[in-house]
Amino acid sequence: MSQTSFQKIIAQLEKTYGRPQLPQTSDPLEMILFENVAYLVSDDRRERAFNALRDQIGLKPTDILSAPSDKLLEVARLGGMRPEDRADKLQFIARTVLSEFQGDLRQILKWPVARAKKALKKFPGIGDPGAEKILLFSRTHPILALDSNGLRALIRLGFGEELKNYAATYRSAQEAVKDQLASDLDEDYVWLICAHLLLRRHGQELCKRTEPICTSCPLTENCRYWRDNSLGLSRGKIGAKPSPKK
Repeated sequence: MSQTSFQKIIAQLEKTYGRPQLPQTSDPLEMILFENVAYLVSDDRRERAFNALRDQIGLKPTDILSAPSDKLLEVARLGGMRPEDRADKLQFIARTVLSEFQGDLRQILKWPVARAKKALKKFPGIGDPGAEKILLFSRTHPILALDSNGLRALIRLGFGEELKNYAATYRSAQEAVKDQLASDLDEDYVWLICAHLLLRRHGQELCKRTEPICTSCPLTENCRYWRDNSLGLSRGKIGAKPSPKK
């Protein structure tokens, strides 16, 4: 692939899906709460649960810890299954911010990236990819953060390799594109955030884990997965839209 191919791919995804809407928050605590307020639900439902948490309880650690347990549980129910576990996680997050960060998690945004990531990984559901997403969305460190959908799309396009574990695969994709990222940091944050969101959407809608809809994909010309599996198209194994469920 050419030196500029990654940027061209992102441009093509933007042409296909439109300019993504930037996240509603850049605050690290709010992003952690957003991740933990719901489980295995749609983006719209997660957003509704987060908005209920914000509007009915509040997003400060003291708000969450002082909220009546039944009210916190009611909000957690909006986010899907096992609401009791999520209510406990929200309280754990609040206690951690108060006990280890003096009530202000934003202080980590001034720390070196390795120390900031270590701090963020103290919270439930936040591994290296999640920590890097927070540092990117807060416009603290210009990292190409990827969720599982975006990572799958990049690997199929030929950026990196699927290795023995998720962490190694993730790093291989980042390594494969690092020399193709923009160098102007003022513009890089917005571009990288958009790249994250566009790759995520592409992985959710077309480059799906099973039954990817290759025949509707705008990137087949650049796609290693398509090239390697094109024989399957003629046999109906890939690239066709899934049959409707009966």
